[in-house]
Amino acid sequence: MSSFKLDCVLFDLDGTLVDTAPDLVACLNKSLAAHGFSEIEHDDVRPMISHGAMAMINHVATDADEGLKSRMLDFMLDCYQANIAEHSRFFAGISETLQAIEALGLKWGVVTNKRERFTLPLMDALNLSERAACIVSGDTTAYPKPRPEPMLAACRQAGVSPENCVYIGDASHDIAAGKNANMKTLAAVYGYLKEGDQPENWGADALIERPEQLLHWIHSSLCH
Repeated sequence: MSSFKLDCVLFDLDGTLVDTAPDLVACLNKSLAAHGFSEIEHDDVRPMISHGAMAMINHVATDADEGLKSRMLDFMLDCYQANIAEHSRFFAGISETLQAIEALGLKWGVVTNKRERFTLPLMDALNLSERAACIVSGDTTAYPKPRPEPMLAACRQAGVSPENCVYIGDASHDIAAGKNANMKTLAAVYGYLKEGDQPENWGADALIERPEQLLHWIHSSLCH
């Protein structure tokens, strides 16, 4: 890391910074019930969350036609927007990690494929909007992750160079996006991994099993 000067820590949102599963699954279940389907267990759909609401619906409503799935999606998202942070919480250790990052004088921000209509109210509800140096959603730029455009937009907002950033996320497209923007990357294996996911093969610089390990990585990078 001799040429690497860490200036900014960028996070994926769902499954990395915040455990949004309780609110998302609750709204999915309301949509399922409203459209004649049985509700599902939290753990059955949790691994799909990082791949979006439609992936969640496709996973559980396999017999529905595309029109019905679209109506189910609209119902779920309207419910979610109205209940954006009823039960969503930081993953254990994240609050302390953000405080430590700030205490080190580093910037931090969020790059998510979540749409702005959900990202911004969620960040507000968690009192993060004023603290984050950048917030980039899936529809902020023309292309979402794994394309590099959201990552580069985040760097412009934060006033940092991609080469001096690290991005942490819980899906392969997160690591690909970071690498495509020439950032350091960390795989959050405590997040919403699917069965068969092999984060050790994603090409990340390290695997993070709990948020506190991110601080170890940061301190190590600052010491070089």
